[in-house]
Amino acid sequence: MLSFALPRFKRTVHLLFVCQALANTGMSLVTTTTALAALTIADDPALVTLPMALQYLSTMAFSSPASLLMRRIGRRAGFTVAAGIVITGGLISALALLSRDFPLYCLGGVFIGCFNAFAMYYRFAAAEVAGEGMRSKAISYVLAGGVVAAFCGPELASWAKDLFLPVVFAGSFIALVCLGAASMVVLRFIEVPDLLPAERKESGRPLAEIIRQPSVVVALLGATLGYGGMATVMTSTPLAMSDCGHSFGDTAFVIQWHVFGMYAPSFVMATLIARFGVIRVMLAGVVLMLLCLAINLAGVAVINFWAALLLLGLGWNCLFVGATTLLTYAYRPAERTKVQALNDTLVFAVVALGSFGSGAIESLVGWQAVNLANLPALFIAGGAIVWLALRSPRMAG
Repeated sequence: MLSFALPRFKRTVHLLFVCQALANTGMSLVTTTTALAALTIADDPALVTLPMALQYLSTMAFSSPASLLMRRIGRRAGFTVAAGIVITGGLISALALLSRDFPLYCLGGVFIGCFNAFAMYYRFAAAEVAGEGMRSKAISYVLAGGVVAAFCGPELASWAKDLFLPVVFAGSFIALVCLGAASMVVLRFIEVPDLLPAERKESGRPLAEIIRQPSVVVALLGATLGYGGMATVMTSTPLAMSDCGHSFGDTAFVIQWHVFGMYAPSFVMATLIARFGVIRVMLAGVVLMLLCLAINLAGVAVINFWAALLLLGLGWNCLFVGATTLLTYAYRPAERTKVQALNDTLVFAVVALGSFGSGAIESLVGWQAVNLANLPALFIAGGAIVWLALRSPRMAG
C-alpha cells in the first residue's frame, strides 16, 4: 500500500478528519430532523421514516458506483462531486418542506444518501495514505471527526429549524447546503494516492474467493448487522421520544450524545485494537449494543434514551472500526474497489431495510418492538465473532 512522507500523510489525514467532521455534522443534523420534518407533511405517520430509509437505500445503491468512479477519477475529484450532490439534496429538501411536497422531500433524501455513499470512503482513503502499521490509527482518527458532529449537528438543526417560519426544519436543510459548500473548499487541499497504472489494470482475485475468507465473512457481518441495528434504533428514537411527550430539545440532546458515543472512542480505538485485538473490540461492541436494548426496554424517561443511545454509539464504534480494520487486511490494493464497494453496499442495504422497518414497527407496534427486533441480528454478529476467535486464536489477541 502506498504511503506519503510523514508530513504529507499527517496533513492529508487531518484534512480528511475535517471532511468527515463536516459530513457527519450534516448526517447528525439529518438524523435529528428528517423524521420529524416528514411528520409535518406526510399523510400517513407510518411513512415518516421513509425519507430516511430512502437515504440509506440510496447510499446502498451508489456505494459501488461511487467506488468505481473514484477508481477512475481519483478520491479528491469523487469527493468533490459528492459535495455538489449534497448541496443539491439540501436545496431539494428545503424546497419540499416549503411547498409541503412529500415525494419531493423523499427525492431530496435520495441525493443526501448518494452523498453519504461517497463520504463513507473517507475512512478507506485514510487507510490508503497510511503505512500498513498505521491503518487502524488513520481510520480511527478520521472517524473521530464525528465528535464535532455530536455537538454541532443537533445544535445546528435546532438553531436553523425556525429560519423559515411558519415552515419548520427547512432552515436545517439550508444549513446542510452550507456544510456541503465548506467541504468542497477543504477538498481542494487533500492528496490521496491513486492506484498505480499496473494496479488499475489488475483486478486481483475473484470476489467470490476473497469473501470466502473467514475474516472477511466476520468483517461483513459485523459491519452490516452492527450498522443496521444502530440505524434501526437511532432512526426511530426521535419518533419514540415525541410519542412519549419529550421536547425537541431533549431529542437533540439525546442525539448529540449518541453521535458523541459513535465517534469519541475513535481517538483511542487504534490503541484498544492493538492492546486487546480486533476480535475482542468487536465483541465488546455487541455487548454494548445489547445493553442499549436492555435500557430502552426498561423505561422511556429521557435518562433511558440518553444512556441507551450513548451505549448504542459506543457499541457501533467498536463494531464498525473493528470490522473496517479487519477488512482492510483481507484484500490487496488492486482489489480494494470491489471489496469496499461490496462492504458498503451490503451495509446500507441492511440499514435501509432496518430504517424503514423501524418506522412501521414503531408506529404500528411500539418502541419496545423496535428494540426486540434487533436481538437476532446482534446474536448472529456475536456468534460470528466468537467463531472467528475460536478458529483463529492469534487474531483474538
